[in-house]
Amino acid sequence: MSNSTISVGIIGGTGYTGVELLRLLAAHPNTDVKIITSRSEAGRRVADFFPSLRDSYDLEFQAPEVGIFSDCDVVFSATPNGVAMQHAPEVINSGAVFIDLAADFRLKDPEQWQHWYQMHHTCPELLRDAVYGLPELFFDEITNCRLVSNPGCYPTATILGLAPLLRENVIDAGSIIVDAKSGVTGAGRAANIATLFSEVSDSFKAYGASGHRHHPEIAQILQTLTADAKQHVGLTFIPHLVPMLRGIHATIYADQVDQSRSLESIHASFDGFYADKPFVDVLPLGSHPETRTVKGSNFCRIGLHRAAGSNKLVVLSVIDNLVKGAAGQAIQNMNIALGEDQTTGLLSAPVLP
Repeated sequence: MSNSTISVGIIGGTGYTGVELLRLLAAHPNTDVKIITSRSEAGRRVADFFPSLRDSYDLEFQAPEVGIFSDCDVVFSATPNGVAMQHAPEVINSGAVFIDLAADFRLKDPEQWQHWYQMHHTCPELLRDAVYGLPELFFDEITNCRLVSNPGCYPTATILGLAPLLRENVIDAGSIIVDAKSGVTGAGRAANIATLFSEVSDSFKAYGASGHRHHPEIAQILQTLTADAKQHVGLTFIPHLVPMLRGIHATIYADQVDQSRSLESIHASFDGFYADKPFVDVLPLGSHPETRTVKGSNFCRIGLHRAAGSNKLVVLSVIDNLVKGAAGQAIQNMNIALGEDQTTGLLSAPVLP
């Protein structure tokens, strides 16, 4: 596939992840977006709906009809939860790769999915085959797969921050606390009083403190990373909404098991773990990564600390929720699944300021 053009279809292209997919794919040298669907905007030009794309696309939104993606090599679903499962079987049977940016295929247990998302899963038989699309951990599984479940934004930042520690049994897996913050675009583009400018500006709040949908997703993957399979992952995860447009900042706490191991040694483990992972930047010891240093990019930046006077390690992990936390990672997964270099179309520098 690396020597030919990849035909792309997008289901649900009017939200923030949809327009971010279009923006990034416009810079990809080997893709051609053939179809983009929207029930509400069918017949409207993409460039009229998103003036920022006037120089990039001459397409109209189409209604999602049966067989519409039959000539596509890959189909992205950038829709609310519960929509992708309606399209996945048809797309996969046509021979295309299906990449879901929502949560329909993230949890392996359909009963758990129903509990957290309050709807019945219509194709639970596909849950077993879905590959969790975090390339830094599951690159080989993504290669040549047909169904990719793109991770959530909070899980991406959190899991990347914890993976080296769990793989090497550096921390007590039962002691993990994640204090995570997201920009307002993480709530989507639909009108919502809670995300109006006058509601979020000059304010800061936690939400989902008694249980958030990303909790079981994070715990499910962290459990697979523990050096000792019998060690249970104990996770406290509290998300927060901050008055910025985009970005995720996860502050992660966990108790160090081996008190004799130096912070420098643990930092070297991070360096080694991510040495061949082009989108993870392990910063020098003592660094405090900022969300603005990853804005508009597919990078994750990680800082490592030890809390003063304690055995508690502190990991700081930042990503752009719309790129590495959504559209950029989806394109990275497409590249891998279809035999492209994983960095193709994704190496643009972050935007500053």
